[in-house]
Amino acid sequence: MNSTDFATATATQLVEALAARQVGALELCDAAIARIEQRDGDINAVVVRDFDRAREQARAADAALARGERGALLGVPMTVKESFNVAGLPTTWGFEFARNIPVKQDAVAVSRLKAAGAVILGKTNVALALGEWQSANPVYGRTLNPLDTTRSPGGSSGGGAAAVASGMVPLELGSDIGGSIRVPAHFCGLYGHKPSAGLLPSRGHDFPGAPSGAADVIAVIGPLARSADDIELALDVLAGPDVDDAAAWRLSLPPARHVQPNGLRVLVMTTHPCARASAEVQTAVEQTAQRLARAGAQVSHGSELLPDLEALHKLYAAMLKTIVTRGAPDAPPSVPAHEWLTMLDRRAQLRATWRKLFATFDIVLCPPFGTAAFPHIEGPIDWRTTMLDVDGQATLYHEQLAWAGAATLAGLPATVAPVGKGAGGLPIGAQIIGPLLEDRTSIAVARWLQQNP
Repeated sequence: MNSTDFATATATQLVEALAARQVGALELCDAAIARIEQRDGDINAVVVRDFDRAREQARAADAALARGERGALLGVPMTVKESFNVAGLPTTWGFEFARNIPVKQDAVAVSRLKAAGAVILGKTNVALALGEWQSANPVYGRTLNPLDTTRSPGGSSGGGAAAVASGMVPLELGSDIGGSIRVPAHFCGLYGHKPSAGLLPSRGHDFPGAPSGAADVIAVIGPLARSADDIELALDVLAGPDVDDAAAWRLSLPPARHVQPNGLRVLVMTTHPCARASAEVQTAVEQTAQRLARAGAQVSHGSELLPDLEALHKLYAAMLKTIVTRGAPDAPPSVPAHEWLTMLDRRAQLRATWRKLFATFDIVLCPPFGTAAFPHIEGPIDWRTTMLDVDGQATLYHEQLAWAGAATLAGLPATVAPVGKGAGGLPIGAQIIGPLLEDRTSIAVARWLQQNP
């Protein structure tokens, strides 16, 4: 493999090149470090750098490869979101108070990446408290979209998306509760996967200084990458029960329902009662549906099986507010315990509704966000008043949560794939929502779209 290919190669391609001894892990590591040092000054994506330990990991990977060992990510350089614990590095979530809180243990996901042989170069920037679709905070400053530095790379996993999109690394570990993987993938022209809830253990992805506790019912962790193959590769490395369940449970994800569009049953959703989408975003999603239809998919534009989206969003917003304000110094009064249990009941009922829908359809195709990457919004975001321009109309910023919440609330898997470009040349993605625990189905559709542009 020529060194000029490093910046555009996928993780899967690098694994193959390493196994064939066409390139060394330390060579890849040094090349990635050089790209970060050359390119990141204008982007501010990799905000915590761990290059010395990365080189140690790369040397160990080269020794393992020389012994004939193989690993899913053996020798592949990558980054992880700043909100994941990496022993010896700060985990601040953008808060000044957390700069000096010691981190003594890797997050479970980071441990699994290392066990698979990944070389962790550092950590990438986030939105303050992982709380919006920009990646700016008082500790590390603002990350710019490498495709247009006047615009957001998305959030809260925007630093990672910028690192991958700019060619610094091929793979990133992010997290998502309100589109934090899906929106950066959409804004930066990448592949991103929000896994089924509970599929990937999130222990070690905790608010700074807080002990790991009960798993969040709707937040997940997952990968961003340059290809659908890489998304599935990372999923296979990261998925599986944590220690309390590992004694009894084993993971066996079902295969994709379809690997080709022929026979694929698609429900298209380009409008939402609670959120606007621009004409170019709607057009990109519709054109994607037509591509699938021309290849044999059965495409529908409406169904009585679809949940009440307005009621779904109201429940999602209430649960999201309860989760993200927990422990905040200015948090609103907590909901009563019985009200929270009622929310969980309604969520279970919603899952049953989706289950019925996915007996008739295989995927739901919709926007990940209502616009392409938007210009930077300076100053703190006020979720009550901050506005976003959608086709010349001012709309409330927070309304865009509805596009993420459709999959998030019920814990459904959702893959974002780049499917076009808007009038300004910015990428536009499509969100592919699949049945619960059938993550391979949405990823397979993304793979076909990548292979058949």
